[in-house]
Amino acid sequence: MRILVTGGGGFIGGWIVRRLVEAGHVPVIFDLHENRARVAEIAGARLADDLDWIAGDITVTDQVIAAARGCDRIIHLAGLLTPACRDDPVLGAQVNLIGTINAFLAARANGIGSVAWMSSAGVFGPDGGTQPRPTSQYGAFKLGAEHSARAFLADDGIASVAFRPYVVYGPGREVGISAGPSLACRAAALGEPYTIPFTGQIDLIHADDVARIFLAAIEAPPAGAHAVNLIGRRATTEDVAKVLTRLVPGASIDAAGPPLQVAFPQTEPALAELFADWEPMQLEDGLAGTVAHYSFLAKL
Repeated sequence: MRILVTGGGGFIGGWIVRRLVEAGHVPVIFDLHENRARVAEIAGARLADDLDWIAGDITVTDQVIAAARGCDRIIHLAGLLTPACRDDPVLGAQVNLIGTINAFLAARANGIGSVAWMSSAGVFGPDGGTQPRPTSQYGAFKLGAEHSARAFLADDGIASVAFRPYVVYGPGREVGISAGPSLACRAAALGEPYTIPFTGQIDLIHADDVARIFLAAIEAPPAGAHAVNLIGRRATTEDVAKVLTRLVPGASIDAAGPPLQVAFPQTEPALAELFADWEPMQLEDGLAGTVAHYSFLAKL
């Protein structure tokens, strides 16, 4: 299949592109820039150089519709993270809400029956409730997009699945409030001290686990419009620091600062119902692989 991947030039995009190509699909990247460095780091320079890459703006409907011509599925990743949405809420809404609507409009205009897209655990606030109550602009825009996706199902019959990860980590993750565990892996590999800038319990999921479930979602799209909490492995940032100091003796890694303002549910029945064969990797394995990646880069 030919798969449009919006925001495909980023960290998670690189992992998804790698999985798509390995499975025999043809990804088409739609991104604001033409910088292939992140995809090259994750999926290899030759693959990155050969990609069909369209530079465009997710907020411009006609550009997204044009990019999706000839595609069989859409994976929508393009978005702004929490700090950018806080600093410029209007732009955040244009990218994260209007941009998601544009991905669905592209599906409608091109006869594409399903969209798999990235929502966020940010739809939950700090109160620990099972129902989304965001306290950030970012979370509010993501939750609004989830409701819009349900409307596209009702109005146009477009099926969708929105994945809500909490902390995505792994090689290539360098920006965003929750990048701390990945940056700690890089620092440990390079022999540099690092303090993860928040404490408390979080749910961590490796980027390749995210890529695998997106692949499953486009190869066998579930009927309906779903928002699925993407449960990985639960740990504290202090646990992450301890694992890294065990993996890299002498590493100077710790954690400090307030907890993240999201209380993420600990279970998600829909995962097993919709994606029975999917299972996240163990945290220590993911951290070890991330350290190994940066150790290898340091030797080049």
